[in-house]
Amino acid sequence: MNSNFQEAQSNLKRQSYIGLTNPKSPDNVGAVMRAAGCYHANGVFYTGVRFDKAMSRGQKLHTDTKKVSDRIPLTSIQSFQQAIPAGAIPIAIELVEGATSLVDFVHPENAFYIFGPEDKSLEKDVVAWCKHVIYIPTVGCMNLAATVNVVLYDRMAKLGPLDQGDGLIIKSRDTNNRLKVT
Repeated sequence: MNSNFQEAQSNLKRQSYIGLTNPKSPDNVGAVMRAAGCYHANGVFYTGVRFDKAMSRGQKLHTDTKKVSDRIPLTSIQSFQQAIPAGAIPIAIELVEGATSLVDFVHPENAFYIFGPEDKSLEKDVVAWCKHVIYIPTVGCMNLAATVNVVLYDRMAKLGPLDQGDGLIIKSRDTNNRLKVT
């Protein structure tokens, strides 16, 4: 079997999902959607009502400048535990004592990353049923979208990118960027 075919097959098994706990800011959710697109996430779930209320007041996902929400599902759910995608390993991301540093964490091929809200912590019961609890070793806490970006980048850096090279650069870069290394 050729190695490109084997790599493509293994990439089909690699899936990541994002869970957002009662997000309040459409700007943050839009930036999370953009990150989901950049790092090939398969779906974004959210709980709570704050995001829906903000959207009903006419706020938009301005930070989803690539319109990722048109191709990756953004789904309201009641409970993360009831919505775990098939085969996904639930992983809580939170600054909580006893958690594993992201630096030392080995990402599973199929993951469901659950992030706490912007202004609180994950509920104790969510942390209890997650298979892993990880934190990012920063001084202070990061905003929600920044945290999602760091976790998804770390996943890609450790598991390997799904695509890379000049073809990806040409496909991904801004229309005003035509720079080449000579």
